[in-house]
Amino acid sequence: MFTGIVTDIGEIVSFKPVAQGQLHRLRIACSYDQTTIADGASIACNGVCLTVVASGVEGGRTWFEVDAAAETLGMTTAKHWAVGTSLNLERALKIGDELGGHIVAGHADGIATIVRRDDLPDMARFELSTTRELARFIAAKGSITLDGVSLTVNKVADVSFTVLIIPHTLGVTTIGAWQAGSEVNIEVDLMARYAARLSEMT
Repeated sequence: MFTGIVTDIGEIVSFKPVAQGQLHRLRIACSYDQTTIADGASIACNGVCLTVVASGVEGGRTWFEVDAAAETLGMTTAKHWAVGTSLNLERALKIGDELGGHIVAGHADGIATIVRRDDLPDMARFELSTTRELARFIAAKGSITLDGVSLTVNKVADVSFTVLIIPHTLGVTTIGAWQAGSEVNIEVDLMARYAARLSEMT
């Protein structure tokens, strides 16, 4: 489990197919202490929970490797990832960690597309659209995870919604590079999903 609070920005330094193309192995450079990264650990990469299969240090910089399956490549923005892509990273929660965002599973539900970006004096406002299936779980003032970042929904209209991003978040995540037309991973709030499921059963 995660909270949607990004703790590092990683960079893909290699991206190679393995197992007859059914998997792709990514090597991601980061600033984490390599001695704290165990094989089998979970790290959210742009909101996608991936399992560490190897780690090391090269050129004074830590790296770790993960495998992305065909389903991950098909359902998330991982299909656009390449060498040089920057990724929001978050380590899995440990007992006693501060819950700074909201409970995030790291299981992206799909993709949202940025419709518009407005740069305001003290923040940036993004309008995004997603599928009708996912839009029903999105509510004004509710929580949402975009590319692994826990955010609060500002307004909702049909399948579109807006979020306001403060300067700190723009500076410490990849959100600062978002532009109209960009695709981002979306994970809806778990509580909204369960509430919808319960309403369907009554």
